[in-house]
Amino acid sequence: MMASLSSSVTSRPYRSGYSGSFSPVNGSNTNRHRSLSFLSAFPRGLSSHELCIRFQRNSTRTSVFMQDGAIVTNSSSTESTSSLKGLKEEVLSVLSQEAAKVGEGSDGQSQSTVSITVVGASGDLAKKKIFPALFALYYEDCLPEHFTIFGYSRSKMTDGELRNMVSNTLTCRIDKRANCGEKMEEFLKRCFYHSGQYDSQEHFTELDKKLKEHEAGRISNRLFYLSIPPNIFVDAVKCASSSASSVNGWTRVIVEKPFGRDSETSAALTKSLKQYLEEDQIFRIDHYLGKELVENLSVLRFSNLIFEPLWSRQYIRNVQFIFSEDFGTEGRGGYFDHYGIIRDIMQNHLLQILALFAMETPVSLDAEDIRNEKVKVLRSMRPIQVEDVVIGQYKSHTKGGVTYPGYTDDKTVPKDSLTPTFAAAALFIDNARWDGVPFLMKAGKALHTRRAEIRVQFRHVPGNLYNRNNTGCDLDKATNELVIRVQPDEAIYLKINNKVPGLGMRLDRSNLNLLYSARYSKEIPDAYERLLLDAIEGERRLFIRSDELDAAWSLFTPLLKEIEEKKKIPEYYPYGSRGPVGAHYLAAKHKVQWGDISLDQ
Repeated sequence: MMASLSSSVTSRPYRSGYSGSFSPVNGSNTNRHRSLSFLSAFPRGLSSHELCIRFQRNSTRTSVFMQDGAIVTNSSSTESTSSLKGLKEEVLSVLSQEAAKVGEGSDGQSQSTVSITVVGASGDLAKKKIFPALFALYYEDCLPEHFTIFGYSRSKMTDGELRNMVSNTLTCRIDKRANCGEKMEEFLKRCFYHSGQYDSQEHFTELDKKLKEHEAGRISNRLFYLSIPPNIFVDAVKCASSSASSVNGWTRVIVEKPFGRDSETSAALTKSLKQYLEEDQIFRIDHYLGKELVENLSVLRFSNLIFEPLWSRQYIRNVQFIFSEDFGTEGRGGYFDHYGIIRDIMQNHLLQILALFAMETPVSLDAEDIRNEKVKVLRSMRPIQVEDVVIGQYKSHTKGGVTYPGYTDDKTVPKDSLTPTFAAAALFIDNARWDGVPFLMKAGKALHTRRAEIRVQFRHVPGNLYNRNNTGCDLDKATNELVIRVQPDEAIYLKINNKVPGLGMRLDRSNLNLLYSARYSKEIPDAYERLLLDAIEGERRLFIRSDELDAAWSLFTPLLKEIEEKKKIPEYYPYGSRGPVGAHYLAAKHKVQWGDISLDQ
C-alpha cells in the first residue's frame, strides 16, 4: 500500500491508536541512510511492509521505506534537520490513522490513553485553575475515553485527600447542572496522587510505575503540567523525561510563566529544557492567549471585510492595551517583588496580544504560520526608550473609613522596594503597515477597577462637514473607537457618531455593542480549559515558541536593566486610584488620550 502525505494532514493523538515518541534527533545530516527511532514502536496489527511513502520538500525527493518496523530515509547531503522533523510529523499522522483502524478490531490493548500529571498539585494554581479546567473538559466530553490524572507534589497526601481537596473547587456548567454530582464522582475516581521530590529520579520512577498500572498496556501519551516555581523547572523536567516519559506515545510538558527574568536567564532556561526535551514537546503557556476575546481577535479582523482594510496606519491613530486590577499583592508580594508589573504583565500578556493584533495575514491557521507572523512583528519593534515609560507604586489610602495598605506595607515586601506595581509605555512597530502609530500599554495593581481591553482609536474624518456647525459634539475628540473588552463582561463595541432623534441637528456618541452575555447563552470557557485541550491535542497555535520568547525579551531586557541599574523611583499613587499622573502626560506626549478615562467608556 502506498500513502501520499501532505502537511495539511492533522492528527488527534488521543483518538488515534498510535502516536510516536518524540526523542531528540541527533547525528549528522550527511548520513546516507538514517533510521527514524521515533517509529520504533510500530503499531501492532499493521503490516510492517504495507507503508511506502514518497514525498517532496524543498525540491529534494526523499523515499521512506518501512521494513520490519524500521523506517530508513534516503537523504541528500543538503537535507536539514527541519526537513527530517517535518517528515516525522507527516509519517506519524498517517500511522496514527492506520493504527486507529487496527485498534477498532483489536482487544483494546492497542488503544491510546492520556495520563495527565499536575506537578505541584498542592499549590493554588492547581487547585483554583488546573483541576477545575480538567473537570470542565471532562464535563463537556472533551477528554479522551481513557485518561488518568495524577497529582504530584512534596506534600504528603492520599488519593482520598487529593480528591477531597479538588472537589471543593469544581463547578458545573450552568446549563447542565442535572448530572453535576454524578459527573464529579466519575471525574474524581480518575484522580490519583503520588508524593515525591521534584528532583528525585527514584520518585518519578515510582510515578512511572503507577502510570503504567493505569495505562494497562495501552499506547501511553503523557502530559506533565509544571505548576511549580521556575527555579525547579529543569530538575522536574530532567526527572520526568528520564524516568516517567512515554515509551510508545508522545510526552509533552506545559511550562508556566515566568520564563526567566531577562534575555540571559530565559535563554539559559530554554537551553536547559532542550537538554531533555525537543522544542515541539515544550508548551509555554500564557493563559491570556486562551481568553475568548483574544482568540476572537484574528477572527474579527480576517473574516470581516469591514475591518481588514482599516487595519493600518492610514486609518488607525493609536492602539491601547489596558490591564488593571482592583487589588494589590495581598500576601504574594515576595514573588511579585522579584519580577514587577513589567515582567509579570507587559512582557508576556500584553505583548502577546499586541503581536496577534498587529501581525500580517498568515499563510494558514497552522500554528507555525501564525507564530512566524508574530515573531516578525516582535522583531520589527523599535527599542523601548526609558523616556517613553512611566512606572508607579501604590501607597496606602483611606476611603470610606477603610484603610487600604500600600505595597511596602505587605510583610513579604522589603520596606525600601522600588519594584513598580504600575507601568505605562509607548511602543512602535517600524514596518510599512504600522509606521508612526503609537501602541500604548498600561498595566497596574490596586487601581480603581478590574479590566483588560484593547482600544483602537481611528483617525479623524478629513474635512468633516459636521465640524462646521454647532452639533453639540466635538468631532475632533469624538473619533470612532473599537473596543474589545477581554474581561470582565466580555464585549466588542464600536463607538460611532450618531444623530440624536429630534428636529434639530445634534450629534452624540453611540455604541454598536456586542455583549457576549446577551448574545450567547453558553458560558464562556476558562482560558485554561482551551489551552489544556490544545496541549492534549498537540495544537501549538496559542503557545509561545522559543524564538518568539527571545524576541520578546530582547525588547524589554535593555529597558528593565536601565530602570534597575539607575534605581528609578516610581511615582506613587493612592490605592484605588487611576494610577500615576505621569501616565496621562505620556499619552499626551504622543497626542493620545487614554480611552478608559472618558465619560462614555
